[in-house]
Amino acid sequence: MIRDTDYNFIQTQDEEVYKAVMGEEERQAKGLELIPSENYVSRAVREAVGSVFTNKYSEGYPFKRYYGGQMYTDVVETIAIERAKKLFNAKFVNVQPLSGAPANLAIYHALMAPGDTILGMDLSHGGHLTHGNPMTVPAKIFNFVRYKMKDPETGEIDYDALRETALREKPKVILAGFSAYSRELDYKKFVEIAREVGAVTVADMAHIAGLIAGGVARNPFDDGFDVITTTTHKTLRGPRGGMVLIRENEDIAQRVAKAVFPGLQGGPHMNNIAAKAVAFGEALHPNFKVYAGQILKNAKAMEEVFLRENVRMIGGGTSNHLLLVDAFTSFGTTGHVAETILDEVGLTLNKNMIADDTRKPFDPSGIRLGTPAMTTRNMKEKEATEVAELLVDTLRNKDDAAKKAEIHTRVEALCLAHPIPESFI
Repeated sequence: MIRDTDYNFIQTQDEEVYKAVMGEEERQAKGLELIPSENYVSRAVREAVGSVFTNKYSEGYPFKRYYGGQMYTDVVETIAIERAKKLFNAKFVNVQPLSGAPANLAIYHALMAPGDTILGMDLSHGGHLTHGNPMTVPAKIFNFVRYKMKDPETGEIDYDALRETALREKPKVILAGFSAYSRELDYKKFVEIAREVGAVTVADMAHIAGLIAGGVARNPFDDGFDVITTTTHKTLRGPRGGMVLIRENEDIAQRVAKAVFPGLQGGPHMNNIAAKAVAFGEALHPNFKVYAGQILKNAKAMEEVFLRENVRMIGGGTSNHLLLVDAFTSFGTTGHVAETILDEVGLTLNKNMIADDTRKPFDPSGIRLGTPAMTTRNMKEKEATEVAELLVDTLRNKDDAAKKAEIHTRVEALCLAHPIPESFI
């Protein structure tokens, strides 16, 4: 847990904000993050986010800026770019997108004209909001068509239907990627279909970027994908931010650069870019491969508990860092209620729609959980098994106040025995 003195200026100047910060410090120290898109960053990454780079405007790109005083911003952005290239075997990298959604929007803007078609994963089958949800800005500009799983019990994508849709709709972009999908994608099939219809292949790897960097998940570039978009937090364990990687096509790289700036953004957040550079350096360290592998082992340990306890998982289990559980079928409760009850015992996850869910997004049938953050706390299979058992026990005894208090005590003891590390190297 971070010491109070780390916030002494906030404490002196703004007591209200200080109390909120310290409350969050305690929540994170005594509770366990199971949201698969969340993680804990190192002290070095946090220092970079809070560094003097937050003061600097740096519109443009390294050595091609619109303002003066850029000698150190150019250095730190170049470091981030070169490290990302090495991590993902990319020829071109843009580290300026502010998050994953802006990174995706930049790709759409770079590769398509308004009204053009993009083929992406259906939201209820694991896709992301930016993959065509009608409420989002991209869906008002571009024509999104969708593919689904053939069978939610196995998680297999219906590649035959995907190909038929591509042949019929002639998309400019075929998008592989997900927000709540627990199995591996067959990137080669995506590439084959895209080449047949003349589409560009884009992989949204926000959730598994750290697994790819750690060598425990397949890199879409190895199977011929053109572009990867990603966040830099989640499994990559960096600051909240986005990134676009291009395998080798310089024309696409130039179009992406113009789409990010000046197309969609002004000055980049240089403090976050500095923090990205630090996090990429951590991911290049040999122990990151061990960390990435342990994420998968912990997810499998949780899967084993759910299988033993007859908990229904969409996709039948997991091949990555996350699990999507049908709470309505398994525990007779909605995802919203399950999320609230688990929060009460110190287990934080999120409600989530399941395949072809008949319930609404704010009160869906499922819950989504994952193992990146627990693995950062040096928890292994034994602890992952215990956490899964506590989760099941909580939801099966959701109206038993004494039982929930007992579980909360156990969760807190487990977390305090595995404090959040300040350094990963």
